[in-house]
Amino acid sequence: MKGTLYVVSTPIGNLEDITMRALKVLKEVDVIAAEDTRHSLKLLTHYGISKPLISYWGEREKVKSEEILEKLNSGKSVALISDAGTPGISDPGTVLIKRAIEEGLHVISIPGPSAVVAALSISGLSTEEFTFMGFLPPKKSQRQKILKDLSLEPRTLVFYEAPHRILETLIDLEEIFGERKAVLVKELSKIHEEVLRGSISEISKMLKKTTIAGEYVLIIEGKSEDRKLTTEDALSEISSLMKKGLGRKEAVRKIADAYGLSKKELYDKSLSSE
Repeated sequence: MKGTLYVVSTPIGNLEDITMRALKVLKEVDVIAAEDTRHSLKLLTHYGISKPLISYWGEREKVKSEEILEKLNSGKSVALISDAGTPGISDPGTVLIKRAIEEGLHVISIPGPSAVVAALSISGLSTEEFTFMGFLPPKKSQRQKILKDLSLEPRTLVFYEAPHRILETLIDLEEIFGERKAVLVKELSKIHEEVLRGSISEISKMLKKTTIAGEYVLIIEGKSEDRKLTTEDALSEISSLMKKGLGRKEAVRKIADAYGLSKKELYDKSLSSE
């Protein structure tokens, strides 16, 4: 009989933020596959859990996944954990999970902490619909391209960001998104947890006055659809997108789709307005 792969969520900061079910699984499985065994030992030691550990950190994930699959196929049960939160959500783990599914193994989620949901719950911004983007590219040109593509997204946007890039990202967001409402959450559930609220530029100014360290979750309100665009407004937005690097067809498509307008009509008027 084949073993089961348990995808176990672990605390994102406070060690008490772990479910009783997660502890039960970690105590009962044969093996624990951890992103970084040194980091995970702090949690396991805290709860008196001693199990064989396999590290699948970084480039080791593909190689180690094969070793873990062998154990699963031999009937052993494995708990998959990352350094914090849920494996596979902006964390390693997807390679193993996908391979386990392909081989017909039983994969079970043991839900728990997730920084994106925790930050959204205290943001005060719309949570009815949201788009989670994870970490933006470190390269400025690639980051700006993605943000330009998202500039007309009406849903709340959620990003993760590293401390050494947070100010650069805020500068890009202000340039492309303007003065939208935003929330920046630092070190969720940890001693130095902090929440900054305001416009993108206001948060940028506030952040410069604080110690920049730890992991950040950045939440931005979506593009407002409160008013109907006039043709002049639509042409102005198309022109703005083109100045930011989008081709005419792509800019027209985005505006037309966002506001339910005719692509052909907008395209023709865009040409004639020049």
